[in-house]
Amino acid sequence: MTPAAVARRLPTEASKRLRLLLVLICLAQFMVVLDVSIVNVALPSIRTSLHFSTTGLQWVVSAYTLTFGGFLMLGGRASDLLGRRRVFMGGIALFVLTSLACALARSRGLMIGARTLQGFGAAIVSPASLAIIATAFAEGRERNRALGVWGAIGGIGASAGVLLGGLLTQALGWPSIFLLNLPVGAVVLLLGPALIPSGRTTTTTRNFDALGAVLVTGGLMLIVYGIVSTGTRGWGSGGVLWPIAGGIATLLAFVAVESRFAAAPLMPLRLFRLRQLRAANLVVFLLGSATFAMWFTLSLYLQQVRHFDALATGFAFLPMTVGIVVASMLVPQLVWRAGVRTVVAAGMLMAVLGLVLLHWVGPDSNYFATVLPGGMLAAVGMGLAVVPSTIAAVAGVPSAESGLASGLINTSRLIGGALGLAVLSTLVDARTSAKLAAGVAPAQAATDGYQIAFLAGAALCLAGALCAATLLRNGRTIPAPAAVQPLDEALAAERVAA
Repeated sequence: MTPAAVARRLPTEASKRLRLLLVLICLAQFMVVLDVSIVNVALPSIRTSLHFSTTGLQWVVSAYTLTFGGFLMLGGRASDLLGRRRVFMGGIALFVLTSLACALARSRGLMIGARTLQGFGAAIVSPASLAIIATAFAEGRERNRALGVWGAIGGIGASAGVLLGGLLTQALGWPSIFLLNLPVGAVVLLLGPALIPSGRTTTTTRNFDALGAVLVTGGLMLIVYGIVSTGTRGWGSGGVLWPIAGGIATLLAFVAVESRFAAAPLMPLRLFRLRQLRAANLVVFLLGSATFAMWFTLSLYLQQVRHFDALATGFAFLPMTVGIVVASMLVPQLVWRAGVRTVVAAGMLMAVLGLVLLHWVGPDSNYFATVLPGGMLAAVGMGLAVVPSTIAAVAGVPSAESGLASGLINTSRLIGGALGLAVLSTLVDARTSAKLAAGVAPAQAATDGYQIAFLAGAALCLAGALCAATLLRNGRTIPAPAAVQPLDEALAAERVAA
């Protein structure tokens, strides 16, 4: 083959390799995001099989969410310090093994323990996957397009869990929802070493900052534990207030350690001087608060008020899933034409309109006339907002810190989702109880409660739209820093861009 032919062939081969890499990373992201929601439909079967109490059953969900959200920062930093491929592959292996343990569990303790470790594996995989994309794809349209696909897959995983969970549980039994991860994980483990770049940092030392890792993880887990506990305890209960207070105190101790005592901090606090990173995380926090609560509340409305079964509920969500995918795929072109700030703010405002429409649902509302239009607007708006927010979150962040930035944006989404779900669920319960006490029919009382949740979600999205419009920079593309660019240079670059 002549040198000219080789030169013509290299870009094509490189493009194919990048496409395969993106498919592989998206498979992994789909798997870990899916397991946040796929278990919900299977909970009654798991309860009967493993003899869970009502209080104990919540931990099948909460154990995964707690460790996923609590260890994301640690997972992001580990990918920076130990090599993104090594950390990513290790997380996938752990996730597959613990998925098998969940499927084989025949006791409550084994199920909860396996779900806890499965969440830890997810916390390793998710930030590493985003860091791999952020560093493997060139700046501009190529990276934006890859992040659009990554965001779309995440949206599919989050919203398709109910449908897949219903199909698998009904056809094959609840263990199949965990066994689904085995063939997907096997493909990633088989192809990963050849496709994923190692992503080692160039630092001479790799100080892991164990104290910082323990403090930030423990603080986040305590706060999330307190929030999750509101499902069985009141907001004024010591079982809720003490963990939250302890978590806040632990995070304050983390800030003190990182700013004064850590030789090589887990999270350089100077990173938050990047305006784009601060703004993007705030927007994603508010978006997550509304998103988690919307899916949860709409699922309860369809099943408890409209009496859809689990499978019918999954199919009811299908058009909204498609809407998220289409919106996420359109984002790169929209960002290129209109800018990050414009797309995020427009998406959040669309979600506001959708949630306001959902606020008008009634006990006898027709799905096609009321639920579908509102749900589609909200879903498309969220799809438009989440990907450019993720793009903005890694804007100007030094390459050596990309895993940390990835972990932070995912943490913001999950913690926001947990907080929003807890707060809005409390509003639903309070409103429903008040209506029942006033003699309102149960279906109407429940609907009144769900209406409050949709309206509160609209308020959160409106706050997110205002934050996006006033705080985000309206760039059409994200400048990629040099591999060893100091943070001070990244800050200077942001000031120039602003």
